[in-house]
Amino acid sequence: MQHWLIKSEPHKYSWEKFNQEGRTFWDGVRNYQARNNLKAMQKGDLVLYYHSNEGKEVVGVAKVVKEAYQDPTTKDTNWVVVDLVPLETLPKPVTLTQIKADERLQNIGLVKQGRLSVMELKPEEFDRVVELANN
Repeated sequence: MQHWLIKSEPHKYSWEKFNQEGRTFWDGVRNYQARNNLKAMQKGDLVLYYHSNEGKEVVGVAKVVKEAYQDPTTKDTNWVVVDLVPLETLPKPVTLTQIKADERLQNIGLVKQGRLSVMELKPEEFDRVVELANN
């Protein structure tokens, strides 16, 4: 199993709306590295959900339930989506400031490649963010 982080601006698609809907396809990715990360996702992989721009915090955990397929919002075959379901809201959001200050997360993609919207995480990075949310 792999671990990932996805970003969404809360005013465009919030964690709360995702929970209300119960399932979504993750569309709108128009960066080749992020697209390649979507293509690498496998059913059952865990995903941290990050509110970007407003809040700048990890707020929940989701799961991949359908692997990459053609993005239905475009005819351009370069772009794909995956289906996600929400698993749990974190007890406390984990802010970007907390992540940057944590010596165990110094190399996390969220810090190193801040503009990338879909990124792989090491299992220990995923676990550390969840640990911070529970403290």
